Amino acid sequence: MLPRDSCCQIYWQESRPRADRVRIKAYTCDCQPTFYELCQAGGLLYIRRTSRERRRVTVHETVWMVARDGEQLWTQLITGQVC
Repeated sequence: MLPRDSCCQIYWQESRPRADRVRIKAYTCDCQPTFYELCQAGGLLYIRRTSRERRRVTVHETVWMVARDGEQLWTQLITGQVC
């Protein structure tokens, strides 16, 4: 889904391992150069963004948040309301 003209920006930070186990609750197709995963760990949710460009892979994530906020942000991301 392409972002809308009026989309708000998500604050992305460098991904750091903070949990032993991470559960992927939802994801976008990894056939695109950039794809997203809704992750759950330690009772919190966050979104992970993986970008592949010219043999270089970069991974960023949002802040960790309570489930309600994480699911709302995920819905906004896949509907193009945030980018």
